[in-house]
Amino acid sequence: VTHLTTDFNCMVTDPAYVNEILDRIAADHPEIYDRIVYVEQPFPYDLEANQIDVHSVSERKPLFMDESAHDWRFVKLGRELGWTSVALKTCKTLTGAILSLCWAKEHDMTLMVQDLTNPRLAQVPHVLLAAYAGTICGVESNAMQFYPEASSEFFKVHSGLYQRRNGVLDLSTLSGPGFGYAGVESLA
Repeated sequence: VTHLTTDFNCMVTDPAYVNEILDRIAADHPEIYDRIVYVEQPFPYDLEANQIDVHSVSERKPLFMDESAHDWRFVKLGRELGWTSVALKTCKTLTGAILSLCWAKEHDMTLMVQDLTNPRLAQVPHVLLAAYAGTICGVESNAMQFYPEASSEFFKVHSGLYQRRNGVLDLSTLSGPGFGYAGVESLA
């Protein structure tokens, strides 16, 4: 394993807790600490109600907003509080993801594109956003893992989107107008 990530799933309210864990890993297992790529959303997703200064965490590792990143205004607030990175999700509206992406890129925030399982047609804008976003680690895509049969009809048109080969999705069949939907009109 060359890369590790941490995800506290919004369960932490004090940055000192995350810092203590990271510092202990750095001291006791520096090779593991070096493999940690980022820390994902340790703090409550409602940034307006929980305005926690997280600069001390993001000084250690990139700190990704996940649940909070569906609106560019929350990305802006997050940046002010010390968040350095944004996880975009098209399932929370493509427009919201694009607006958050634009604000984050303009302010030099690191990006990734994650999903909450995007089967069928939902996979198309999801992977296209990742292809154009300039992400830290490609794209998270797990529909084929959790719902392998859900996209079987779409697999016939865009097989590379619904099957990983060596951990990679093939986007070569996506072309034309309409977010690459050409060829799937009758399936939607």
